[in-house]
Amino acid sequence: MSGPDAITPARAADPAVDPRGVRFNAALTTVVVALVLLSGSGWLLAAQAVVFALGAFVGLRYAPYSVLYRTFVAPRLGPPKEKEDAAPVRFSQTVGFVFALVGAVAYLTGFTTVGIVATAFALAAAFLNAAFGFCLGCEMYALIHRFRKPSNQQGATA
Repeated sequence: MSGPDAITPARAADPAVDPRGVRFNAALTTVVVALVLLSGSGWLLAAQAVVFALGAFVGLRYAPYSVLYRTFVAPRLGPPKEKEDAAPVRFSQTVGFVFALVGAVAYLTGFTTVGIVATAFALAAAFLNAAFGFCLGCEMYALIHRFRKPSNQQGATA
């Protein structure tokens, strides 16, 4: 697969997303991963990994926090003034999934320090998005695309 979606998992295209929903998801994620750091619960982090996996691999509209936002919060806010591309958000969900999976496995197998570090990285990224609207995974997505050579262009010939 080539093109802008080549670095994200294959799936049906998501429509553009409400950035307020993305921040809501990040806020809930911040709470969950902070609780993981406080409790050391690998099972809670595994549950968060499932939430990330649903958003990354099944679709943002099926992710539990997105369902909560659409059902209970969005109707009270009205339509968003603008929407953003879903691909960077799904990429950030994939990155979150990797950190949560590594952290959960580490906690559950006794490698607590690795679990703490992976969870702390997930917490930092989620907090940046929730508090400041800065999506670290989305920025990574843009950076990768900026430096990636398009596969459909031929090199210059002499």
